[in-house]
Amino acid sequence: MNETLSDETRATIQRNWQAACADVRDAAIASAREPAEVRIVGVSKYVDSITTSALIDAGCHDLGEARPQQLAEKATDLAQYSGLRWHLIGSLQRNKVRRTLEVASTIHSIDSVKLLRFVDTVAGELNVNCAVLLEANISGDESKHGFTPDQLMESVEDIGSTKNVRIVGLMGMAGLESNLSEAQSQFAILRTLRDKLSRSSGLKLAELSMGMSGDFKQAIAEGATMVRIGSRLFDGISD
Repeated sequence: MNETLSDETRATIQRNWQAACADVRDAAIASAREPAEVRIVGVSKYVDSITTSALIDAGCHDLGEARPQQLAEKATDLAQYSGLRWHLIGSLQRNKVRRTLEVASTIHSIDSVKLLRFVDTVAGELNVNCAVLLEANISGDESKHGFTPDQLMESVEDIGSTKNVRIVGLMGMAGLESNLSEAQSQFAILRTLRDKLSRSSGLKLAELSMGMSGDFKQAIAEGATMVRIGSRLFDGISD
């Protein structure tokens, strides 16, 4: 990376990060939760590696990318930073699994038993210990990926039999046309589904990845442990 960012841009990203952290903290407190229970995944898919570096310098060490290729490229570009945790938050195709497992600490988008089995197999071949979340379609939108609630419960045996990946929770998104009240109701469905699946499978499933820039407060109220915030982190940058 030979490019540089202006001091103004870096300062803007710093302010945006601090404001997002404050808002997440306040939302947790308002929901009678400990702020430390909620982690921000900074969605860096909107910007290049040099701009992402400014977000890291501001204090964000959990970074989310939607495309495996971009995730791999940024992980390479930013390898000088220690302690980064890369999250794949977008769809994962079988031909991208191996490269993703080489760099990602968490995959949020396991949307079928078939994909889960394949990821588990490749993780064993690579001898990596990746955390994965099962993506649930909680809105019913046909455009959304993920297990339906019924499919998740019918897959308990498969979910409980993975050997090389750690299934740590569920991920879900509110419907595209959902208002904030509807979004919160959908997040409550995901929480209830997580609890039910945990009891049936015997897995802890501590994580709930739900909520984005526009609805993270509602997600936190329903138990989100990871909120995926992107666009607001880069508001007002000039480079």
